[in-house]
Amino acid sequence: MAAIGLNGVKVGTTASQAYLEGKAVKETRALMAELCRHFYTLGWVTGTGGSITMRVHDDSIPKPQQLILMSPSGVQKERMEAEDMYVLSIMGSILSAPSPKPYPHKPPKCTDCDPLFRKAYEMRDAGAVFHSHGIESCLVTMINPLSKEFRITHMEMIKGIKGHGYYDELVVPIIENTAYEYQLTESFAKAIEDYPKATAVLVRNHGIFVWGDSWISAKTQSECYHYLFDAALKLHQMGLDWSTPNHGPIQSARRGLSIAGESNVSVKASKSNGEIDPFPRCIVLDIEGTTTPISFVSEVLFPYARDNVGKHLSLTYDTPDTKADIELLRSQVQSDLEQGIAGAVPIPPDDAGKEEVIAGIVANVDAMIKADRKITALKELQGHIWKTGYENNELEGIVFDDVPEALEKWHALGVKVYIYSSGSRLAQRLIFGKTNHGDLRKFLSGFFDTTVGNKKETRSYVEISESLGVDKPSDILFVTDVYQEATAAKAAGLEVIISIRPGNGPLPDNHGFKTIKSFSEI
Repeated sequence: MAAIGLNGVKVGTTASQAYLEGKAVKETRALMAELCRHFYTLGWVTGTGGSITMRVHDDSIPKPQQLILMSPSGVQKERMEAEDMYVLSIMGSILSAPSPKPYPHKPPKCTDCDPLFRKAYEMRDAGAVFHSHGIESCLVTMINPLSKEFRITHMEMIKGIKGHGYYDELVVPIIENTAYEYQLTESFAKAIEDYPKATAVLVRNHGIFVWGDSWISAKTQSECYHYLFDAALKLHQMGLDWSTPNHGPIQSARRGLSIAGESNVSVKASKSNGEIDPFPRCIVLDIEGTTTPISFVSEVLFPYARDNVGKHLSLTYDTPDTKADIELLRSQVQSDLEQGIAGAVPIPPDDAGKEEVIAGIVANVDAMIKADRKITALKELQGHIWKTGYENNELEGIVFDDVPEALEKWHALGVKVYIYSSGSRLAQRLIFGKTNHGDLRKFLSGFFDTTVGNKKETRSYVEISESLGVDKPSDILFVTDVYQEATAAKAAGLEVIISIRPGNGPLPDNHGFKTIKSFSEI
């Protein structure tokens, strides 16, 4: 039966009338009205702002064909009723619209968030998406007007965000606001693409979009995000830093280190020639050849990942992480095939069977590892394989003996330390979470991987500088063993030191960079 649109015209036949008028749709309508009333009491949808959308869950309907409900635009959310919701097909066709109400109500209109909601459905297979104008989500983007990310760590409520634990750093991308919400679509989609593990996107001076596999997941995460934003604002008011593990005093590049019980003093170090030079505000460390022997990565981690690809995929094939890894690899391999990359072979479709799909992935991953490719799809899968290895006590991270002492010293001095590696953030946390010197994550403020860009490209270091919110790029010291990375970082304005460690490759003559053999020299 044909569906009816805003003005009573037929707009499509993508759902049967029975489904459209069935129990599942009615219950979802009622639930959305209830949630909007609840969110109003929380201050998330006041002044007609904010919006929500949900899939109509029905076990008899495949998820790709399930209907979508969206709240209307420009209405008092706390007064909405079940029949006020719009019903849409997955392709965006309006199948059912609310009837007009008498003055002073405006004519019904579907939410302006429609194109953004559909991006979350399309790119994240969401079950529900909530858009909040909660004041916390607005103000937290204004603390640093240049930052493109919100970062927080070591807070209990981080555990309520999918894929995160207490020790993890939660990273939420921030996009710039526009006059109309539909104009956010492109930057919103790019943020989802650039942050594959994110379940939310902040809009500066505006609010937040949060999605989950179900309405319960989206609601739980929304509550946790607002809690964490509120905590960050309160810590900021107290002069404490929410982005570091110990939440100590906020450091100012201009004022120096604030130490409890003392006045603000500059942290300074003596050069060998007697001059005084301030410590950097932030230190960004490479891993291979800098904190960790290259041999650990090449002779331990890579072989472990290569040898366990098939086993890992077979045991975790139906888990969300592995499904996401497979989709990332499919996309990468398709691109490789189009470009004629050696070693790329087609990955069979899901209906070819589990074993066929796994065999195709194993062949591609083996070729990628042999070519030492620094690509996100490979790094994400490797990270999940290594996670299993660390959990089973089959792997232990290795760092040079001078590293723990240096990290502890910098931490005590209030210098924020970050990691930037071609390995995924998960892989980085694993290495430092279980090392030959214990858990070192308490000394680290955050992790960057290739989602910010290639390590040999200047733009990547510009992104890091903007994310860290320093007054100038030279407030950051980058330590690496790779000349091309050093050159790219220097071009972005960072201070750079090259690490000379056993097993590292040779450097060009007259490279022009300061070198160290131990972190004790910094």
